[in-house]
Amino acid sequence: MWELIKSGGWLMLPIILCSVAAMAIVAERLWTLRPSRVSPPDLLAEIWKQVRGRQPTAAMLKTLRASSPLGQVLAAGLANAKHGREVMKECIEEAASSVIHELERYLSALGTVGAIAPLLGLLGTVIGMIEIFSGFMEGGMINAPVLAGGIGKALITTAAGLIVAIPAVFFHRFLTRRVDELVIAMEQDANKLVEVMQGEREADFNKAGRA
Repeated sequence: MWELIKSGGWLMLPIILCSVAAMAIVAERLWTLRPSRVSPPDLLAEIWKQVRGRQPTAAMLKTLRASSPLGQVLAAGLANAKHGREVMKECIEEAASSVIHELERYLSALGTVGAIAPLLGLLGTVIGMIEIFSGFMEGGMINAPVLAGGIGKALITTAAGLIVAIPAVFFHRFLTRRVDELVIAMEQDANKLVEVMQGEREADFNKAGRA
């Protein structure tokens, strides 16, 4: 392995750094974007049990905000429920913008890694090919086995770049899709809370916390 890295030249270093960054981002986002953490399915039912027939307390709102991203969104709505439907929805949307920004953290960096890793690999190959042919021009002769070996070494960076880029692109799209699904789930729960608090629908939450 070390010999392959050495053969790839100095451009293997940024490719390796890209792979480390990609793995760290993927691991962190997979842990952070767990549906049970972001949008607990029973949270809405629990909230309704606590606020039914009375105004939410400051301590309850503080606990709710700290519980999950969905809790932050719903707490913003509950804190302003007495001001009417429109104000309640506006506060929820403001809180949701902040939450979505946090959910999307590092995803653009992961997409960037997926884009530049193969370009770094291609650059390494081009530089390696230039060095190979420059050496043959100076030597005045071409040896087929030596030429083939040199080209093989030059292609190592391209292979390394693709090895890093393919998983990075896959997980970037996978995690982006997960964020979209979580946002939809939070939006649905927020709408239900608004309608229930404003008396526009009956509170009929099942065990999963969905109405």
